[in-house]
Amino acid sequence: MSKTYNAENIQVLEGLEAVRKRPAMYIGSTDHNGLHHLVYEVVDNSVDEALAGHCDNIVVVIHDDNSIEVVDNGRGIPVDRHPQHKVSALEIVLTKLHAGGKFDNESYKVSGGLHGVGVSVVNALSSRLTVDVYRDEKIYTQSYKCGVPTAEVKVKGESKKNGTRVHFWPDESIFETLDFNFDTLSKRLRELAFLNAGIKISLRDMRGKGKEHIFQFKGGIVSFVENLTENKSLINKKPIYFHTTKDNVDVEVAIQYIDSYSETFLTYANNINTKEGGTHLIGFKSALTRVVNEFLKKEKLDKKIPQLSGDDTREGLVGIVSIKLPNPQFEGQTKMKLGNSEVKGIVESITNENLSFYFEENPQDAKKIIEKCILTASARIAAKKARDLTRRKSALEGGNLPGKLADCSERDPALTELYLVEGDSAGGSAKQGRDRNFQAILSLKGKILNVEKSRLDKILSNEEIKAIITATGTGIGEDEFDISKARYHKIIIMTDADVDGSHIRTLILTFFFRYMKDLIRNGYLYIAQPPLYNVKSGKESLYAYSDEERDVLIKNFKDSKVQIQRYKGLGEMNPEQLWDTTMNPATRTILKVMMDDEIEAEKIFSELMGDLVEPRRLFIEANAKNVQNLDL
Repeated sequence: MSKTYNAENIQVLEGLEAVRKRPAMYIGSTDHNGLHHLVYEVVDNSVDEALAGHCDNIVVVIHDDNSIEVVDNGRGIPVDRHPQHKVSALEIVLTKLHAGGKFDNESYKVSGGLHGVGVSVVNALSSRLTVDVYRDEKIYTQSYKCGVPTAEVKVKGESKKNGTRVHFWPDESIFETLDFNFDTLSKRLRELAFLNAGIKISLRDMRGKGKEHIFQFKGGIVSFVENLTENKSLINKKPIYFHTTKDNVDVEVAIQYIDSYSETFLTYANNINTKEGGTHLIGFKSALTRVVNEFLKKEKLDKKIPQLSGDDTREGLVGIVSIKLPNPQFEGQTKMKLGNSEVKGIVESITNENLSFYFEENPQDAKKIIEKCILTASARIAAKKARDLTRRKSALEGGNLPGKLADCSERDPALTELYLVEGDSAGGSAKQGRDRNFQAILSLKGKILNVEKSRLDKILSNEEIKAIITATGTGIGEDEFDISKARYHKIIIMTDADVDGSHIRTLILTFFFRYMKDLIRNGYLYIAQPPLYNVKSGKESLYAYSDEERDVLIKNFKDSKVQIQRYKGLGEMNPEQLWDTTMNPATRTILKVMMDDEIEAEKIFSELMGDLVEPRRLFIEANAKNVQNLDL
């Protein structure tokens, strides 16, 4: 590690000219996500200082004017004159794209952030930004408007502390919203604190009553795993953890087995959640499968099951692989997949060595893990026949679609929709009211199986789930799921507007979250929004989708004895009404199912749909006062 960090370390790759013209190219979008990305870019710089060993405290403040202040106690951005550009290095970092100390691999061995565009883009997209640098016992400052300096860097005081303070006001002419969400920021900062053991990250909201979250986890990703397995039945009492550096790649792994039928595995590269996996995940999986099978044979437990598959070894696994490397290569549709080929072998060898050592040193835990894997394998073999029944036939093999599916005539999946409809009555109305050119209907009878409490063999024997799998066309399971085979790019859950309907919708969502998560990630899953009320006055008939809309309609009809019909079931509407209110793309409202925080989603599904009663009781007690729709 170089001991010096000054203007010579700052390299310039290109300028800021296009940023304000095409902001989405640099921060992904100008909506809610892009707005919050500004904060992440500034915080990533502070985290990089922490990774280099020079910072352990980061404070993020949301001010009452929706401006953001980020303060760290790192080395402070260099302020001396740049040898090539003849201006302060601070101004270079704030006004030149891809300028910083991250490119020489000396000032920083690794750098976080997905795009690495850094604070210069934040500056370009802010109507105003001020930066203070605490360095060399002085306080240096500079201000900017839309990325342009208003004056040169100057000294405004003295201080013995080190660090950087960035305060920015996002440009309202660029962003669709300037309203920062405390919970959104809190989730990301909490994740960063988990991934970087010991760093203290504070988030303060100065709006309204004001609130503060402080995150610091000395256990790092071990604490992360313990958080994910909270209130779960554990197979091995403490997470298996190892941390090794090989060929400049820092590898951290923490895993724990729980008595569950699902797998929760998160991968990170330089603090970025690689949701699509990549070479680090492939390396870990290969080593895990090998080590478990070696122990299976060594302990002579392979009489019934001679070989365990990768899926067998990962049922009930909760784990995190976090790596840090000098030059990450992100690929895939959303740039969330690690592509560095050398990483696979590095992670594989590290996992193989450390996991083998753990199994040798902890034979009782190892046997419990193997026994769970054997149970999973037995269920997999039992499920094979059921799985074969649900496998989608190709066009050449002939159709094998479920009898309850009323398919559409359009064959381009990008143009088609599948409605999953509760009950035969509503299914009948939907089939009559739909546009059969592009809308398919699958009627579901009653409540489907809760997959959170069931193994795959039982799941695949459930008729309604088999129908969903077959109609969707993608298959399920890591070896068979293929999103390119999706028969519809809009899958719309349409259930009654009552408690039973909500429960059925939740059961369907649980199934998709556990076994077809990529359909959600790719934006294929939706929820229909049927009206709650029909408000009539004379010959005029209008629909209300909320109590508030109903009250407004009643007031508008103030001169007549208004008739109000509360729809509890979709079957109460005739085909024309169902089409007009809920299925006509020109007039309907549908909600896209999204996963902004997969970690939180994982916890909620486990808590509310899992076997343990106590966490569910505590959740109900904590949220009882927030209930909006209670059907007694």
